[in-house]
Parts: sequence; C-alpha cells; structure tokens
Amino acid sequence: MEMDSLPNGTAASPGPTLGPAPTAAGPPPSSKLSHLADSLKLEHQFLRVPFEYYKKTIRANHRVVEKEISAVINGVSEAADKNDMSSDDAVNHLSSLVSRLQGLKRKLEEGSKTEHLQAQRCRARLDHLESADVESLSEWNNTRVNRILVDYMLRMSYYDTAVKLAESRNIQDLVDIDVFQEAKKVIEALQNKDVGPALAWCAENKSRLKKSKSKFEFQLRLQEFIELVRAENNFIAITYARKYLAPWGTTHMKELQRVFVTVAYKSTTECATYKVLFEPKQWDYLVDQFKQEFCKLYGMTLEPLLNIYLQAGLSALKTPYCYDDDCTKEDPLSQEGFRKLALPLPYSKQHHSKLVCYITKELMDTENPPQVLPNGHVYSSKALEEMARKNDGKITCPRTGFICNYTDLVKAYIS
Repeated sequence: MEMDSLPNGTAASPGPTLGPAPTAAGPPPSSKLSHLADSLKLEHQFLRVPFEYYKKTIRANHRVVEKEISAVINGVSEAADKNDMSSDDAVNHLSSLVSRLQGLKRKLEEGSKTEHLQAQRCRARLDHLESADVESLSEWNNTRVNRILVDYMLRMSYYDTAVKLAESRNIQDLVDIDVFQEAKKVIEALQNKDVGPALAWCAENKSRLKKSKSKFEFQLRLQEFIELVRAENNFIAITYARKYLAPWGTTHMKELQRVFVTVAYKSTTECATYKVLFEPKQWDYLVDQFKQEFCKLYGMTLEPLLNIYLQAGLSALKTPYCYDDDCTKEDPLSQEGFRKLALPLPYSKQHHSKLVCYITKELMDTENPPQVLPNGHVYSSKALEEMARKNDGKITCPRTGFICNYTDLVKAYIS
C-alpha cells in the first residue's frame, strides 16, 4: 500500500538500531537503557491502531443493538395499539419479536467475542512493550524488525506474504493484518471501478470522516456521476445528482458546476477541462485518497515504517559525494533504491571532515595518519605499510595502478 510521505516529523527523526545484537564490547547498560527508552517513544502507532479498531468495533456493536432494540420496542408498541388483533395474529407477532430478540442475542455474542479479541490484542501489545529490557534487547529488536517488515508488506499489498511471515514469527497480535484486510476490499473494488465498498466504508465511519472534514465520499459520488455520463445515461445521472450531489451544493458548488457540465459533453470530448474527468487516472486518485483517509482514521503514518526508519539512517549518511560516479559500493547510497528514498532528505550536517582510507575503510587520524603518493592520492599509513611489507617496499596505487617506493611517500598532517 504505497503512499506519499506526510510531514509528520517521523521521517527525519533519528530511529533506533533495528537489529544488531549487543556485543561484549557494546555500550554500557545505562546507554542501552537510554537507547531503549528512545525506541519506545516511536511506538505510538503500534498502540493506537488496535485501540482505534477496538473503539470502532464497540461503536458498530452499539449501533446494531440500538437498531434492534428500537425495532423490538416499536413492535411491542404497535401490538399494544391494536385492540382488534386476533389471538393468532398476536401469537405470530410475538413469535416474530422473540425471533428478533434471539437474533439480537446471537449478534451480541458475536460482538462480544470480537471486542474481547481486540482487547486481547491491545493487552498483547502492552505486554510486548513492557517486556523490553536491556537483557532481551536483541530479541526484542528482532521482533520489531519483523513487525516493520509485515507493515511494509501490507502497505505494498503483499497480504499473503505478510500473513505467512506473521505466522512463522508468531506475532499475529503485534501486527495489523485485520485492519489492512479491511482496506484491501475497498482498494480492490476501486481498482475494478466499483465505489460500493468505499461508500459502505464511508457510511461506517461517517462521524469520524465528518469531524475531519473529509471530501472522500463527495469524490466517490462525483465519480459515480461521471460513470453514468460516460455510459450516456444522462437522465439517470441527473436523477442521481439530485439525490446524492445536491446536499453538497452549499460547500462544493464550483466542483459540482464543473462536473455537471459534462452532461453536455461526451466522454470522447477533446476539451481539456472536462476530458481529464473521464481519464482512468481518476480511479487511481480515489485509491490514493482512500489510503490517506484510512491511515488518518487509524492514526497511521502514510509512509511505511520501513521507509521512515531507513530515511532516519540515510539522513545521517547523505552527502553530495554519495551521488558521485565514484561513490564506493560500501556506501548504502551507492544503491539506486536508497538514493531514491533519500532524495527528499537534506544532506547531513558535518561539523568536522573525516578522512577514511580507500583501502581499509578505516578512519585516518593521528594514530593512523594519511600519507600522500607522488600521484596525489592519499591512503592510511596502516594500509601502505602492509602493502610495502608484502611487495618489497613497493606501493601500487589501487585507483590508478601507479607504482612507487615506500620512501617516496609524504606524510600529511590533519589540522
């Protein structure tokens, strides 16, 4: 489920190290504890998504109960007002009410199970966060990596792969497969040019969408109108507009006027203003808009978590040199995929220059000073001494193939 980046502040914030296990020579416990505390601050989405889904389930069950109870009460009142009802009619009416109440009982039991499942998922995630400590940090980080990978697969629509990874790592309660399965139905329908599931989703979340001033339902209605015009069902299109588009007139009159004019044109029109309304990319726009509304509803970042964490690391590595043709292969930004991901990021701020040996990739400093070859290239003393020892005092420049004696080298000083 690929999405555009949102300026939510998380994409450029420094992320935690995702997977390396602590070594014996690693940072002290206090440093690890600080690192762990910073990592937990990034888990807002991890807790909010199941909580929002839990609240949505409760609201849906509440609406069902209200509707059924209201229908039963109305049925009882209706029976009480009929003084001339025969005994057979009364028995049939009461049997109908009893049947409806039994149906309500089944719905309540199903709703209770669903709510219990969502509550259990929230509890599992809290327990997972509470289980993080210095001793189990490596294992906890490995689980986090798997969670981030599942999140990425779900957003990229690799649902089956995401499910298999979650099952193999036993992290079903720690990922949002059910939530994204809900989105999958709407996305697939929109890709097949069917707005039905999307409109049903809008009806389920009407109050939340209204509170956020969403235009998604309006855009769906416009597209449905356009499709009627495309099929040259102008009379049906006008009837549809009166029923579903007229209520939006007070807030979206300009957009309505533009779309209504399409009745006077055919879908084959060459007028650029109206031709664009009939283009297939309008359905792609609806898919993107749904993804944005969906993520906003559940408090998700629009950008996949994997991209956010990678961008956090790339922002510290990105320099103008990374885009040169001779950028070393060891630099992650030598890869086209990472370059594309880092494109919107600023260059890292370097207060001091650092010299890294081309041969050993080690830092050149006072303990391992740089030395200059007669051809102008610079390498570390450690690398050149090793080379001279193996080649009878001869030095071969790995970049140009230039050969000289070790005694021809000139030591460079770092200020």
